[in-house]
This record gives sequence, C-alpha cells and structure tokens, in this order.
Amino acid sequence: MFQGRRGDLVEILWHDGLGMSLYVKRLEDGKFIWPAASAGAVSISAAQMACMLEGIDWRNPQLSWRPQSAG
Repeated sequence: MFQGRRGDLVEILWHDGLGMSLYVKRLEDGKFIWPAASAGAVSISAAQMACMLEGIDWRNPQLSWRPQSAG
C-alpha cells in the first residue's frame, strides 16, 4: 500500500499468483489514518486495512446505528 502526498489517496499493489493488480481509492472528505512509521515501513492488520479503506478511524472505531426491531 502506498499513500498519496495529500493523504486522501491510497494505492494497493496486489499479486494473486497469476499477475499484479493496482487498486486506487480516494476519499472525498478527510484523509486516511496511517499508523506511525518505524524505519520507513508500516505493518497493519487486515482489520486495520479494511477500516482504513472505508475511511474509518481504526484507532477509535464508532459503532454505527442499528435498528432495535425489524418488520
């Protein structure tokens, strides 16, 4: 994963065994929250990456509203 200069763009290189793919995501509002880098590299979990790609602050995720009853 690579971050854009302004922090609102992330690029992901993915190798699936057959070839390489490039995925790009840009946030309309706000910036991606990245952990602090040590020695130029950052390690994140799959859950942190999923939150980051949805624009959720993975350091303090908030529960979304859910209906109390259905139907």
